Amino acid sequence: MSGSEHESAGARDTTEGRVFTVTSTDWGDVIDAVAHADDERIIVNMGPQHPSTHGVLRLILEIDGETVKEARCGIGYLHTGIEKNLEFRNWVQGTTFVTRMDYLMPLFNETAYCLAVEKLLGITEQVPQRASVIRVLMMELNRISSHLVALAAGGMEIGSTTLMVYGFRDREVVLDIFELVTGLRMNHGYVRPGGLVQDLPAGAPDLIREGVALLRSRLPEYDKLATDNPAFKARLVDVGHLDLAGCLALGATGPILRATGLPHDLRKSEPYCGYENYEFEVAVSDTSDAYGRFLIRLEEMRQSLRIVEQCLERLAPGPVMVSDKKIAWPAQLAVGPDGLGNSLDQVRKIMGESMEALIHHFKLVTEGFRVPVGQAYAAVESPRGELGVHLVSDGGTRPYRAHFRDPSFTNLQTMAAMCEGGQVADVVVAVASIDPVMGGVDR
Repeated sequence: MSGSEHESAGARDTTEGRVFTVTSTDWGDVIDAVAHADDERIIVNMGPQHPSTHGVLRLILEIDGETVKEARCGIGYLHTGIEKNLEFRNWVQGTTFVTRMDYLMPLFNETAYCLAVEKLLGITEQVPQRASVIRVLMMELNRISSHLVALAAGGMEIGSTTLMVYGFRDREVVLDIFELVTGLRMNHGYVRPGGLVQDLPAGAPDLIREGVALLRSRLPEYDKLATDNPAFKARLVDVGHLDLAGCLALGATGPILRATGLPHDLRKSEPYCGYENYEFEVAVSDTSDAYGRFLIRLEEMRQSLRIVEQCLERLAPGPVMVSDKKIAWPAQLAVGPDGLGNSLDQVRKIMGESMEALIHHFKLVTEGFRVPVGQAYAAVESPRGELGVHLVSDGGTRPYRAHFRDPSFTNLQTMAAMCEGGQVADVVVAVASIDPVMGGVDR
């Protein structure tokens, strides 16, 4: 259609050809709307490098003055490709990858992964009792250390530097225990398919008891400092509100869900590692806000200390790895002059038994064991909610596919519902109450 054929169009010739200028009633309305728009409504990027985003999380906020009109999450800035990497490593090597996903709860990542591998192998019932007890003990200590970071970081973000100092101070108690048991403070690779890398070192139970006693003596300080503090409550009460219907619609689990009053905890509803044999209470609240999530994490630490004490009482002597030598690796570790490594006595035994034993051990270490064709899903109750792993095997020595249901990834969906309609300053509190870790989101 030429310009002369349209009543609202005009045309003129230029050096670049004929140019048409088209106007209409619709465009006029748009121009008028823009002219009368509120200049205070702007788009703000919070992050991805910001101390209040718990890592490299990007928050895209549309704000009108100080009010958040729309909130969206931008993720992917920390993508590690861990799930894809698992397809190129054998089943045992996978533990050293998954422990690095959510770096604040490495032992939960490892345990969930190994539970799924054990399902595929059909050896769930063959895992030694002592190994399961130590898994529970280490996970509950890890829950405490993770919650302490959540409380410390949340306190720092609202100006409570004392809460931050207390949280990181007490976390050191747990990390010292981890270093004693696994040799590392983070990224342990301690839980293996079929059991554990090694048993607790000599004297560890007594040192763990001392740590539990110290942590229990310090927990009341958090109540004095924050729980009944009017300034602290003013920043958290009725902030980041999300009711039960919202949690169920968005798939939120963990403290976010339990803050609505629903006592959903996989340790009770779908027990694993023998959790049905431990006495503890599921922490709940009915406030559906950031303050309720804070109270839940505080109570969960108390309950975790109860479980750890029960674990220490259940530590009966025994192996920490399945007896099947086609799966059990490493066979035996010992501390030598050059550090921790394979026991020389065990190596001599293998080499002295038969050539077949030596060949099999060599193939187990270099290739890894084969897992029957199939798929399995295993889930654990992590500090942030349901952590699930779906593993698929094609019968080889490596996973065909591995996918994790990380609670931080799912729980971040609640950010918009918590923040829209509130103040910009409350976004910081809401995100802190979600407690996302981007290592788990961008895996």
